[in-house]
Amino acid sequence: MVPVLAGCLAAGALGAYGKLHEPTGIAVNVAGFSSPQTVKVWLATLAFLLALVQLFTALVMYGKLPVFRDASWLGGVHRWSGRAAFIVSIPVALHCLYALGFADYDTRVLVHSLLGCFFYGAFATKMLVLAKKGVPNWALPVFGGLVFTGLSGLFVTSALWFFTTFGVKF
Repeated sequence: MVPVLAGCLAAGALGAYGKLHEPTGIAVNVAGFSSPQTVKVWLATLAFLLALVQLFTALVMYGKLPVFRDASWLGGVHRWSGRAAFIVSIPVALHCLYALGFADYDTRVLVHSLLGCFFYGAFATKMLVLAKKGVPNWALPVFGGLVFTGLSGLFVTSALWFFTTFGVKF
């Protein structure tokens, strides 16, 4: 119960900060990209692709896919792809929170803001469940699935929306 409460607290704190903080409009930018928006879109896409690696390796480790069953490298790929996905998501989240805030001016943006809070809350819960002894066998796949679902929703409401609206840009 403590990991779930901590995750809810993390999600609520992010939402409250995003809503109460006056957006600065100052953006994360990286040389070589045409705009801060494209930086966010490509980092979000990379995080989503790494999350797909997470999903694939988790399905193999839980015996749901009959490939690479005895691969000793599978656990390492799972852990490192998750770490990389999280790290890549941080500049995107910082930009969203600091420069834009929690927004609700249309349905897509509201859903995106809610999913951002949900994703980091679910991630906090999953990490705490991972370190806890005596957790039921179903807990880690459920919270991992919630993290994947949150990140997938973020990708759909941001990067995929951008690509389908404005085209693929760098």
